[in-house]
Amino acid sequence: MLRQVPLKVAPMRVNARFEGEYERQVEYLTQATGMGVSDVLKASVEYYYQALRAKDKPQLNNLRAFIGKLDSGRSDVASRYKDVLGESIAAKHGKPAKK
Repeated sequence: MLRQVPLKVAPMRVNARFEGEYERQVEYLTQATGMGVSDVLKASVEYYYQALRAKDKPQLNNLRAFIGKLDSGRSDVASRYKDVLGESIAAKHGKPAKK
């Protein structure tokens, strides 16, 4: 169950100093996008946030849709997957499978 987060009455204010390369990067972003400094910083925080959140998510979501969905006709694949894989590789390369 999601917990309710109370709404803030006033927006968060940020006072930060950007010097050197960071200052040049912010200036470039404002000029390249036509956005103000506040909007560039908001977009930057959102981008960074999304990048970090993506690392938290399982990376195999698309693959999970297919795992266990097809019928190979073999009931022992889970217990013998190494043998089955070895046999497949051996057949592909024309070598006898190791037992």
